[in-house]
Amino acid sequence: MMRTVYLNGEYLPENEAKVSIFDRGFLMADGVYEVTSVLDGKLLEFDGHLKRLERSLGELDMDKPEGFDDLLEIHRELVRLNDVDQGGVYLQITRGAADRDFVYPKDATPTLCLFTQSKPLLDTDASKNGMSVIFADDIRWGRRDIKTVQLLYPSMCKMMAKAAGADDAWLVEDGFVTEGSSNNAYIVKGNKIITRGLSNDILHGITRASLLKYAKESQMEIEERNFTPDEAKTADEAFISSASTFVMPVVKIEGETIGEGTPGKVSQRLREIYIDESRKRAI
Repeated sequence: MMRTVYLNGEYLPENEAKVSIFDRGFLMADGVYEVTSVLDGKLLEFDGHLKRLERSLGELDMDKPEGFDDLLEIHRELVRLNDVDQGGVYLQITRGAADRDFVYPKDATPTLCLFTQSKPLLDTDASKNGMSVIFADDIRWGRRDIKTVQLLYPSMCKMMAKAAGADDAWLVEDGFVTEGSSNNAYIVKGNKIITRGLSNDILHGITRASLLKYAKESQMEIEERNFTPDEAKTADEAFISSASTFVMPVVKIEGETIGEGTPGKVSQRLREIYIDESRKRAI
């Protein structure tokens, strides 16, 4: 079925939505994005995604597009028009169209586009059986806290993982795991949840923030610190978090079995808590 998308103030059939070849998102990856999950036809963590979007725009000295104040209404309308029960809404803002130049224009009109993707979020093979990851060198730029559309290397990492018979890659820099190719990374040792602290080195995950809050409220012990690949391979459990996966157990790292090779109790419980709490707060 042809989706309805949103582009610069208009709801259009997807095959009619056109962007200039001079758009800086196309030429320079000069843009930011967010993905808001949809569950039961409602938006999860919308306020958190909007706040991070504003921060990303500010860090790149990028203007808010026309329609920014109507983003909640636009998200809801796209979910309605495309009858999305489970999936997500992808939002992208670029600096706009201008003749190609490394010096970005101060007067370009930002491009705003959104589209939906329907896909199962709850009953997935990975949530039941766990996923596998490999390690890859983290050679991305230094401002990973800004959610830009510069996603070539994460895409290459996922292809490396696929070629190795795994599901995803955890990135390693200076001897420590930073994060997953498109998610935050965690290990569990002795029932203690360990994850890297916030900095410019990792994305400040919206799911991560809520997950750690719920874990603390559930009296779970959390330690925010760097951990090594060897620590990960010898952990009792491992898992990732992201908007589209919620909490997903990792049962193999570099081909080595983690714990008993099945989703662990901590990650399973965290996934249950996150989904329950997110449903209560969905809008």
